[in-house]
Amino acid sequence: MSSRPSWEAARDRTRAEPRRRWRRRRKGRRKRVRRRLVTELVQNLVDGLGRGSIYALLALGIAVIFGVMHLVNFAHGELITVSAYVSYWMFTSTDALATWWVAVPAIFLTAVVTSVLIEFVAFRWVRGAPDFTMLLTSFGVHFVVQAVFVMYVSANVRNFTRPGWIFDTWVLGGVTFEVVDVVTILVTGVTLALTVWLLQRTLFGVSLRAAAEDFDAARLMGVRSDRVIRGAFVLAGALAGVAAVFWLMRSGQASPGAGVTPMLKGVLAAIIGGLGSLPGAVLGGFALGLTEVLLRAWLPESIVGLTDGVVFGLIALLFIFRPQGFISVGHAERV
Repeated sequence: MSSRPSWEAARDRTRAEPRRRWRRRRKGRRKRVRRRLVTELVQNLVDGLGRGSIYALLALGIAVIFGVMHLVNFAHGELITVSAYVSYWMFTSTDALATWWVAVPAIFLTAVVTSVLIEFVAFRWVRGAPDFTMLLTSFGVHFVVQAVFVMYVSANVRNFTRPGWIFDTWVLGGVTFEVVDVVTILVTGVTLALTVWLLQRTLFGVSLRAAAEDFDAARLMGVRSDRVIRGAFVLAGALAGVAAVFWLMRSGQASPGAGVTPMLKGVLAAIIGGLGSLPGAVLGGFALGLTEVLLRAWLPESIVGLTDGVVFGLIALLFIFRPQGFISVGHAERV
């Protein structure tokens, strides 16, 4: 059997070479596309977890109060509003106070004190009232606080200095991480761990969980209702204080409506997770943050401004198929 002439083999190699080069280029392009998609996905996940951490903390505070009082607290955002004006006053008063080392504890304490004051001034007098009455009370507090700032401060947005490090980034494995997202996630993780320890390992936590299950039975067993409800508002204020620190670091603004958006996101996250469920509130917060970020990354530029509308549509679909949220309080610990 005769072999092919050398000139034919050379011709075939010459013809095949462009095909091989084209296949190598196509394979290289596919690798680069996959690498870019993975990089963008990881960055969006970190961004979503950072945003979701704030929502999770707010939702957790709302879930704690709902578990004890069966109240969806629409005045929860005013903790951020008051903290925002305290921050603005600090950064515009004296140089000694114009630093985030002082502002962070001040924001935290402001949120806790404001939460306790709201409970003392408004909700203490409607305990035992129908749920609708307490809901109207929360709306009343919300509008009164806004009106006070509009009348006695200003309706305009006031800006204050944001910390410089929130604009820093870290590059790891070709993926760019924003420092503020990483810090937010880490601090939120520590805060959630401390909250779980508080609820599971302390007398206050046991009393709070008992009151959430059956308030009347808990009172008969010696649980003091005033102390439990006040403690629930302190805990909710502390969680809101941590969330307020990172929210205000990102926004750097104070206005009468500064707390409206975070309050709505916190309420939505709590409802998504299942009202009254601690793990559900955390899960709902992270799910909401991830959904927002991924939609902003994947939606066409022409409709990216409708992200919130798309999110609300997805939430409506969730409620159609699972109205009790991710975790039903009948199958999970409420607080």
